[in-house]
Amino acid sequence: MSNLGNKLVIAISSRALFNLDESHEVYVNEGLEAYARYQIEREDEPLEPGDAFPMVQKLLRLNENLPEDARVEVILLSRNSADTGLRVFNSIEHYQLAITRAAFCSGSSPHRYTAPFGCHLFLSTDGEDVRLALNQGIAAATLLASKKRSDHDDQLRFAFDGDAVLFSDEAEQVFKSQGLSAFAASERAAAKKPLSGGPFKSFLAALQRLQSQLPEEDCPIRTALVTARSAPAHERVIRTLRAWNVRIDESLFLGGLSKGAFLKAYGADVFFDDQRQHCDSASEHVATGHVPHGVANNPA
Repeated sequence: MSNLGNKLVIAISSRALFNLDESHEVYVNEGLEAYARYQIEREDEPLEPGDAFPMVQKLLRLNENLPEDARVEVILLSRNSADTGLRVFNSIEHYQLAITRAAFCSGSSPHRYTAPFGCHLFLSTDGEDVRLALNQGIAAATLLASKKRSDHDDQLRFAFDGDAVLFSDEAEQVFKSQGLSAFAASERAAAKKPLSGGPFKSFLAALQRLQSQLPEEDCPIRTALVTARSAPAHERVIRTLRAWNVRIDESLFLGGLSKGAFLKAYGADVFFDDQRQHCDSASEHVATGHVPHGVANNPA
């Protein structure tokens, strides 16, 4: 059991935090020994920031305004060995990131340490590690490459899809098997019955606990629901969040419109969606995490 108390705990892979494309190419083309040699020879050369780096900076900056027992903890979970991981830790020190805990797993998946660390979220570039973490009940997403950065430097903005991310995929199963009309009818009939929680429900709740410790006016954390749903399927979502006693700052019911332009207008630091085609589109505008969960990710 984690003894990190009420902290919001985020686990991140070294390839999400830093750009390891060059060294990964050495590993793919020349093997493990060449990769290890490459990293050790360059362990005093700081790595370039990766796709999750700006978000991690913002997360750690929150601690300036939080009490000691309700802070943000970022933990490094890596397939590197401690030997090759020294360059990663040296880079953390170079950028003055307050990250002190890590697990280096020498090629095996580090997902098994998400639960002992008490992680609320795991971000990685390795889809298999993400799926394994999700199977353990941890909110997890595969970060897709994106060169876009949020313009809201003073605020950390999370955006979430609804079905199969914040909520279970029970409604999406109806849509996939029976079509839009049956989905709309089913959701209208079940409007007052709260949806079950999806893999990111506990992360959203942890974010809200953190928000409650921060000033309500100009809060440095903002959340948004960005869903393809529209009326009449909106009511069940609203009533579900009310039943959970969870507040979402902004809710966008897009009725099937492409989400990218809306995410850009919102200024998301990261957006989480279960459908890969939506993620690919969104990643042209904002940093995006694919959540390989639910019926949309079942093998055909």
